[in-house]
Amino acid sequence: ADRLQRRFLQPDSERAANRAHLEALAPELLARFPGTALASDQPYRELDLAVDYREDVPDLGPSTADAVQAAFEEAGATAKVSDIHVNGWFGTFDKLTGCRRLVRDRWGEDLDATRDRWVYVGDSANDAPMFAHFPHTVGVANVREFLGRMSAHPRWITEGAGGAGFVELADALLAGRPGPTGAL
Repeated sequence: ADRLQRRFLQPDSERAANRAHLEALAPELLARFPGTALASDQPYRELDLAVDYREDVPDLGPSTADAVQAAFEEAGATAKVSDIHVNGWFGTFDKLTGCRRLVRDRWGEDLDATRDRWVYVGDSANDAPMFAHFPHTVGVANVREFLGRMSAHPRWITEGAGGAGFVELADALLAGRPGPTGAL
């Protein structure tokens, strides 16, 4: 149980075909959107293509991120804008689909039946399915820039961005007190 375990929603053959399609799409996207790059962790990704628009490249702004997302969608992929990348993949899964599977396989629990026992923390538009599903949700401060493009929002947004926001949440939980306006 201490070894890395991988579980996929798609069969091997479908994943291989999707990977080939993403690999063919990558140079097209990079040529179409100068200044973007593949995410530095792309060699370790199995299911998506992550186009960096502001992590290791100069910040290209939300209009570039939106255009990259549209290009993924024109190619038939699902795409979501995160805080630093535009992630594209072939399939109908998202973070919530994967989380349901993980909780069922790892702990034998029905995530829908136990959703009030979890706190979800996110930072961008690709977290909207999780924010919609869970009653206890937190966005770190950088989520504010994505609120206008999200179908669901976190119940509490921290003052701190990134890791500092996560620490803020952890401190609130450890202190046994709810966040502002009783969010937790």
